[in-house]
Amino acid sequence: ACQTCTVNCKQTWTWGKGQEYMLWNNVETKPYGFFPTGWDVRILEKLGTGAWENGQYRGKTIFELAPQGERVEGWFPEDEHWAHPNIGEDEPAGTAEVGTYVPQLPHDMWMFYLPRICNHCTYPACLASCSRNSIYKRPEDGIVLVDQGRCRGYRECVKGCPYKKTMFNLNTRVSEKCVGCYPFLEKGYQNQCVTACIGRIRLSGYFTEPELADEFNPVDFLVKIRKIALPLYPQFGTEPNVYYLPPVHVPAKFLIQMFGQGAPKAVETYRNIPNDEKLLGLLLLFGATDRVIHRFKVQNGKAYGYDEKGIELVSVPVREPSYVRPFLDEKFGVYRHNIT
Repeated sequence: ACQTCTVNCKQTWTWGKGQEYMLWNNVETKPYGFFPTGWDVRILEKLGTGAWENGQYRGKTIFELAPQGERVEGWFPEDEHWAHPNIGEDEPAGTAEVGTYVPQLPHDMWMFYLPRICNHCTYPACLASCSRNSIYKRPEDGIVLVDQGRCRGYRECVKGCPYKKTMFNLNTRVSEKCVGCYPFLEKGYQNQCVTACIGRIRLSGYFTEPELADEFNPVDFLVKIRKIALPLYPQFGTEPNVYYLPPVHVPAKFLIQMFGQGAPKAVETYRNIPNDEKLLGLLLLFGATDRVIHRFKVQNGKAYGYDEKGIELVSVPVREPSYVRPFLDEKFGVYRHNIT
């Protein structure tokens, strides 16, 4: 939660009048962080109780719950809901007394950071909500955009988006949202939030055809083959296209609610990364280049990333060498001590 991605997105896209409150990218502390306040709790309450069975969600989506005459079940945030972007920051679930010993994870006391942007959903609720047809999905890459020339500021998209990533500009009186950094992607560069991340936790890329899974495509490998990367609240029914590697220290019930039935298996896969050189190599390519990696391979102790033409962009060692020096350096007649 250093918010470097948030600041970089802010200074690139939302520095104008009417955008002061807008954070197209934000990082929340879960379980108590929200922007706007209560964005997921409110829609989960509307969905009610559901269940996962054999990989299928047994419950109603926001489209199936839509009132008569509307396409989406949603809720409209008030101004005060946008006023506290850092609410719940670093606030953990559970309590710990002085001297508490944590023998294993998950533990009763936990928190984790959730970076969020527009999910550029396959079935966008903002698009479904708009009576002006001013929201559209680019066929070449799936990015969801707002045609501000057609928008009349009805704010139905703000109400309909369950992730609350469509926002209203009080100055221009039209809706705005994350544009997926499409000017960068068109030139082969990754999104600003991806390249700005000093923790190297993000990667952007493209799926192959829906019915195919290419083991050398980074996104296919993470989502379709290893199934370690999961969508956020898949039960909403929008098929979001931002995927997360679930945290390993969070109770399974919470992870299943947030990322679906595959969360425990994804955590197990993550824990096994030291024994999975191909997956380890791919994760080390996160943040290793500002270019979009279309293909990768792990070979002879190195991970390689390639552009769409097959030209090598970057290579990184899968494991850094370690050197253990003797306690006594006989050449110089000195002892080496660990100093903390």
